[in-house]
Amino acid sequence: MDLRKLIRDIPDHPKPGILFFDITPLLGDPDGFRQAVDALAERFAGSGATKIVAAEARGFIFGAALAYKMGLGFVPVRKPGKLPYKTKSVTYDLEYGSDTLCMHEDALLRGEKVLVIDDLLATGGTLAGVVQLVEEFGARIAGIGVVVELSFLHGQELLRPNGCESILQIA
Repeated sequence: MDLRKLIRDIPDHPKPGILFFDITPLLGDPDGFRQAVDALAERFAGSGATKIVAAEARGFIFGAALAYKMGLGFVPVRKPGKLPYKTKSVTYDLEYGSDTLCMHEDALLRGEKVLVIDDLLATGGTLAGVVQLVEEFGARIAGIGVVVELSFLHGQELLRPNGCESILQIA
C-alpha cells in the first residue's frame, strides 16, 4: 500500500507559507495504520530497547501502538503543566517558534535503551528536544523513528549522530 496516498496536504497551516502534512487519513485507514506500525516494529526489532518515548500529541499515537506491539514500556513527553508528577524539561526551537517538553523525573533509568518515536520529521526540532531530554536522564538512544520524513527540510542534520529511520520520505 502506498502510504503517501493516505497523507493529506493542507497549505497555509498553521500559518501562511507552511504546508501541513495531515496523517489523520492514514490513522483512519486500518490497513495503512497497521502497515505503518508494523514497518516501525520491523525496523527496530533488534534494538534492545525497553521503552518508547514519544511527544504529544501525534507521537503518542504511533509510540503507544508500537510499544504495545513490541512489548515495551511507553513514556509520554508532554507540554508544561500536563504531567501530574515532578518533571524534567527541555526548551527547543521549532520551524515556526519554540516549545518546551517535559517528562516525569522517574520515567527513565540511567543506561536504559529507548526508542524515540514520532509521526513526522520536519526540521528536527521536536525530536532533537526529546533526544536531549532522554540523554539528560543518562538513558541511551536505541533508535529514532518516524512514519513520515520531509527530507527537503533536512531534519536529519539535527539528529546526528543517531539518525532517524522513516517509513515514508517526501522530497
